[in-house]
Amino acid sequence: LRIRLLNEQYRHLNLKDRALVIVVAGIDGAGKGATINLLNEWLDPRHVRTLAFGEPSREEKTYPPQRRFWLSLPPKGSVGIMFGAGYMPLIREITKKKTNADKIESMISEIRKFEDTLIANDVQIIKLWFHLSRYAQRTRTEQLSANASTAWQVGKNDHKVYKHFERLRQAGQRVIESTDAAHSPWVIVPSADDNLRIIRTAQAVLNAFTQRSINVPFSHDPAATPKLARVRHRLEKLDYSVSLSKEVYEQELLQWQNRLANAVRDKSFNKKSLVLVFEGQDAAGKGGAIRRVTHALDARQYRTASISAPRPFELDRPYLWRFWRNVPRRGRIAIFDRSWYGRVLVERVEGYAKRTAWRRAYQEINEFEKKLMHHGAIVLKFWLAVTSEEQLQRFKAREHSPFKKFKITPEDWRNRRQWPAYVQAAEEMFAKTDTAEAPWHVLSANDKRHARLEVIKRITQALENVG
Repeated sequence: LRIRLLNEQYRHLNLKDRALVIVVAGIDGAGKGATINLLNEWLDPRHVRTLAFGEPSREEKTYPPQRRFWLSLPPKGSVGIMFGAGYMPLIREITKKKTNADKIESMISEIRKFEDTLIANDVQIIKLWFHLSRYAQRTRTEQLSANASTAWQVGKNDHKVYKHFERLRQAGQRVIESTDAAHSPWVIVPSADDNLRIIRTAQAVLNAFTQRSINVPFSHDPAATPKLARVRHRLEKLDYSVSLSKEVYEQELLQWQNRLANAVRDKSFNKKSLVLVFEGQDAAGKGGAIRRVTHALDARQYRTASISAPRPFELDRPYLWRFWRNVPRRGRIAIFDRSWYGRVLVERVEGYAKRTAWRRAYQEINEFEKKLMHHGAIVLKFWLAVTSEEQLQRFKAREHSPFKKFKITPEDWRNRRQWPAYVQAAEEMFAKTDTAEAPWHVLSANDKRHARLEVIKRITQALENVG
């Protein structure tokens, strides 16, 4: 069994078609730690990462709670062993004397959505529940405690299990029944006998390695998607003639920058965070708008992420992983120059993403933004729009400017030839991701002054309205 397990691990590593996540949970004192320690010895530990998720640290609490799970995901070909993962808060809630049924159902739903998203993005999941009888648990705990060389394996909770065993058993049954799925199954590991526990664990991991494909029953769930704004052909209906004089622009820009500076330095902002997304046609002036915003900010308070094609280590993980790395903690600002919407824009139009992937992405994106907002983030999404004629003029001007020549590339010209396809993709994106909580601000950018001022106005107003 050890030889087969190691061989399959190397095959999994060479194929690099998916990551394997092993969730470890069960009755305290059932030998979970000892078993996983031995499993690490049987496998090549260089390609296994083991993590225990206890109570989040003070710093982790300043970020959305899902972030630490996303950042812990192993790359394709590797194995991640996660003690508890997101199941510990659920188990604690179920075992309370006075339970909140709605909260429990919400937590179960969040876990299922999270696992569905991972499975759809090439992460294989198996969940091991270590179980033994009340008497066997007490006997094992006493034996370990009596031996000085093994007493360290016994924790405080291990001694409490006997008293609350029936409640814990029922909680485990509820968790397993409500989150077991063909694509992310629970495997019950009998844990009274040390040898049987180890063999069953190794067999479960071996079966996961040898599974040739993952059944992905991921479908669009209307209930999971916020109410969509009923807007169509927004780019076509935009008034591209709006403009501002230089004098009016400079006067109002200074006023709004001052208001923005005050808003982000207000004490109330320490309980919030700000996520700014900038999308739009090439040469629409996203960089210039961002610079006018950051002029009002303390450099220690914000971070700008310029999103380009994913790097190899990013491709080895689920699509949203690299964006979770850049979400801000409370009191901070994240500015995305291009964003997660690339999946339904450039990756869709250029064929970098499969149809099933970009169609599924609308729901994944809405869920992602919802999680940010539930943690207090203000999410503002800007689309800076220019006409085809204006873009052509800016492209030609860049080619003849020694200061802007580096901004124009063959890729820009190629994208321009796909103008109708990008417009269609953008319109569908607006329709499916423009929500009441995180709406799209579609702005005419033919006049850069108008667009820059509107961006700062809307950011400032959003902060002042929730302050």
